[in-house]
Amino acid sequence: MVVKNVHGTTLDLLGEQIVAGRYPPGASIPPEAALCEEMGVSRTVIREVVKSLSAKGLIVTGPKLGTRVRNSEQWNWFDADVVLWHSRTGLTREFLLELQELRRVIEPAGVRLAAERATEQDIAELEQAYAGMKEAVENGGDYVHHDLRFHQGLLRACHNRMLVQMSKALGALLRTSFVISTARPDRALQSLPLHRAVLDAVIARSPSKAEKAILVLIDGASKDIEQVLASRRRLPSLAMPAEHIKGRRRAAIVR
Repeated sequence: MVVKNVHGTTLDLLGEQIVAGRYPPGASIPPEAALCEEMGVSRTVIREVVKSLSAKGLIVTGPKLGTRVRNSEQWNWFDADVVLWHSRTGLTREFLLELQELRRVIEPAGVRLAAERATEQDIAELEQAYAGMKEAVENGGDYVHHDLRFHQGLLRACHNRMLVQMSKALGALLRTSFVISTARPDRALQSLPLHRAVLDAVIARSPSKAEKAILVLIDGASKDIEQVLASRRRLPSLAMPAEHIKGRRRAAIVR
């Protein structure tokens, strides 16, 4: 787990307060002096935190305006911190459905291009990511890490600079989906052949098959998320590393 410095800790605290609604849209955040006293930090730290929050779209500053919270539609939802703060305050059904809708828009188009443009190196990296997923399923490990590597690798294989940049921005959002989806027992095992189908279609240079395969995968994840939400059990924390799954072979040994 990464230990944050004073700036990072203060940024997390104030950012989470804004996302949680302590300071609603249009409201002014307290002046520097009050924030310094409340958080026990210097004016320099507060000023840097305000700059960071402004860059993430959460607040706006200006003469005679002060520092005000912006509407959530204006926040940078591709920012990993914003996604994390939102998860800590409680992931909503609306947020998770919007995430799945975004995947349905971006990933099918991305894998079509990947099937046309992927290089041998791209395919080798996808194979390595898949091998990591398979190893985690069989012997236990961090399945989510390799799952994320696989999907980001697909977008990089498009060789479209904008989609490559988006693959970085989508990281936190994709991880959110994967952590929740794999919280279901045996879901990683069930999704493994679906990932293989996507990779095989890319290797075969078949854009239509690749698109169909990724849609099956995304729709399966959507059903997983719906079932997790319906169960009303506590959602996994995105603030912590993804839980390692128990491998099939190890589980068999335990039994």
